[in-house]
Amino acid sequence: MTKAGWTLDDIAWERFDSSKVDADLLMAVKAASIVEYNASDYVGYLKNVFPDDPKLHEIFEQWGREEAQHGMALGRWVKLADPDFDFDATFEAFREGYTPPHFEEADGSVRGSKRGELIARCVVESGTTSYYSAMRDATEEPVLKQIAAHIAGDEMRHWRLFFDLQQSQSEPELKFWKKLRIAAGRFSEAEDDELAYAYYCANTPADRVGIEPYDRKACVRAYELRVLRLWRPKHLDRAIGMIAAAVGMRPRGWVARSASRLIWTAVKLKNRGAMRAEAKAEARGLRLARAA
Repeated sequence: MTKAGWTLDDIAWERFDSSKVDADLLMAVKAASIVEYNASDYVGYLKNVFPDDPKLHEIFEQWGREEAQHGMALGRWVKLADPDFDFDATFEAFREGYTPPHFEEADGSVRGSKRGELIARCVVESGTTSYYSAMRDATEEPVLKQIAAHIAGDEMRHWRLFFDLQQSQSEPELKFWKKLRIAAGRFSEAEDDELAYAYYCANTPADRVGIEPYDRKACVRAYELRVLRLWRPKHLDRAIGMIAAAVGMRPRGWVARSASRLIWTAVKLKNRGAMRAEAKAEARGLRLARAA
């Protein structure tokens, strides 16, 4: 675990080694930098879910500042790896093209309750803790390794924050099946437009966004291809254990262990499928180029 309260000045930027930048991982980090930086909408939404609690509003604002710092750190690293990357223009294009409807339309939590909202946040933090831990372990580039370690530590603390808030709510405890449904629903939203559109914006020249066609399924597939190969069983075990705890199950019980094994099998199959699809797309592109 890294320390809380780190800043961009704590990163050893001078250790950056361009020879150890993985081109595929760079594409995923570009998208992640945009999603992380887009925390202000989530802060506003959470404040609307808890409208009469100024102390919680302060907590959410601090959480948002830390999330935005993740985006700034990743974006600065991307700029070292790809000096042509325009973070500000990319983020502006993303904001213009993506706004989750519930940020503007919801009256309270879209999960149906405050407890449900906090369980959903735990699911997100479980995934990001695991993801940045996997990134830290996979990359050989020392600056990205340090950044990923800091972010993974923050995300673990954020999971504990939302877990404790969920436990302290005065609302009646949700039935287990309902908590499970909320967690499964939030887990499935990993393939929604947010990451896909961020990937599109981050990996399309800024002046071509909106001109080059946006294919959500293709962007999801491309992002997954670059992310799923980072994961190892230990990273998935951590995420599933944290989700299990959030819904009231034993994090290392047989249900969580079985779920982790099943999902790991699915991850491997999905990764193979994404690799085959990308290879076919590349081959099709080569054929078209030759025909032209």
